[in-house]
Amino acid sequence: MNEVFEEVANYFSLLCEPTRLKILYAVCNGERSVGDIVAQVESTQANVSRQLTLLYRAKILARRKEGTQVFYRVDDEKTIDLCKSVCGRIAVEVGGEPMLAMVPPVAEKRRQIN
Repeated sequence: MNEVFEEVANYFSLLCEPTRLKILYAVCNGERSVGDIVAQVESTQANVSRQLTLLYRAKILARRKEGTQVFYRVDDEKTIDLCKSVCGRIAVEVGGEPMLAMVPPVAEKRRQIN
């Protein structure tokens, strides 16, 4: 059981960094380029790239290259479900809307148009 607890602790340590949560928020509804993620997360390219690499190595995100651009998408839906659940709960506690806790603004605008 010690090995299981160690792995669970490692998994949760990936989700305890705000920039990584912002990245998951950015890609939770579809694939995004690194440039798009950097713009939404409002951090440096170097920091976002470092966090993307950690999430990729943990198999939470998948990536593909198209020319010089790299695109990331969710590879582990259960992690996104966990983040949505926790973010939704916290959003309610701080007065936000639970259903929008992990829905990027771009996706929300698309829904309003349709």
